[in-house]
Amino acid sequence: MERVRSLHIPVHRLRHIERRIVGIPVDAWPTLAPGLAATVALAWVSIWLSRFLGVQVMGFARSPVSPVMVAIVLGLVFGNVTPLPAAFKPGLTFAVKKLLRLGIILLGIRLSIFDVFQLGARGVPIVLLTIASALLVTRWLNRRLRLPARLGTLIAVGTSICGVSAIVAAAPAIDAEEEDVAYAVAVITVFGILATLFYPYVAHGLFAHSPTQAGLFLGTAIHDTSQVTGAGLVYADVFAASQALNVATITKLVRNVFMVAVIPLLACWHARDSAQCSAAREKTRLRKLLPLFIVGFLALAVARSIGDAGIQSSGRAFALWDATAWRGFHSGVAGWAVNFLVVALAGVGLSTNFSVIKGLGFKPFLVGLGAALVVGLVSVAAIVGFGGML
Repeated sequence: MERVRSLHIPVHRLRHIERRIVGIPVDAWPTLAPGLAATVALAWVSIWLSRFLGVQVMGFARSPVSPVMVAIVLGLVFGNVTPLPAAFKPGLTFAVKKLLRLGIILLGIRLSIFDVFQLGARGVPIVLLTIASALLVTRWLNRRLRLPARLGTLIAVGTSICGVSAIVAAAPAIDAEEEDVAYAVAVITVFGILATLFYPYVAHGLFAHSPTQAGLFLGTAIHDTSQVTGAGLVYADVFAASQALNVATITKLVRNVFMVAVIPLLACWHARDSAQCSAAREKTRLRKLLPLFIVGFLALAVARSIGDAGIQSSGRAFALWDATAWRGFHSGVAGWAVNFLVVALAGVGLSTNFSVIKGLGFKPFLVGLGAALVVGLVSVAAIVGFGGML
């Protein structure tokens, strides 16, 4: 078997690492530098500006200005006023996809595995209601406006489950056209960014008394994982309620898991016969649909639980850290999680070009608007309806 001499790693294993960890071949890694440098610089400026405005200008001890909000807004401004050259795209993609997932994985250290399952169980009924309503209403609107059925399906799964990731996963399973995929991604991007910027304040207006309910709203009413995480960070920063971020993140991960069930069903719905259904199901196997960052998030939560148990039983976590050192360790990991997320969301801002609205067309825009409104309203109604249970 051919090996890479300096590292003694089989070529097929190296390719697996390239695909899963970075997404491009090793010899292309230098192409990440321009875009990654831009996102890191923008994140640093956003963090500094957040502290400057909140502490020195406004006089607060803790800045109420969210660095995530600053990063997204500055990214949108720079990315649309002076579009970045194509050389920046690989680094921006790496930040938005890979660093975002790394940040979400590291967020798992904030919670024990028992907290994860307890908070996740609270969100399941609301997630089910929002997914069902989004699928039904979006497909109905799509038929009324006489748009391609597959376009409606892509907008529906993007709105109800996992944003762009769900669209990309569903497209080959239902044999969607590239134009349908592009329209669906544009719809999800436009309404998701708007929700990221405004829904934290809507959530506080509706559920100021309960960070858990605010987090459930953010986790079910916003489309993409990056957008939910960004809105949760904004809420945590502005309203000093980290519980909302925890709940929003876990609720979104629960939604992501439902790709495993929903996308194969939609694939069979579009298939003409049982043979096509079987072929479609083959395209949507579990290993392709279950995001690995969910597994990583759970692994960090398990590590937090084991470490906390060690402190309680023997005074040392993993036989290495005492209580003070263990708190410092998991606080540091959680801090890096936020840093990675700010960098990723700076990349979201820089890579979002609102010129896509020009080519979107009025009818797909209406479908996306209707889907976003329905999911938001159903989320609010479900949270209010379940009330004290949450």
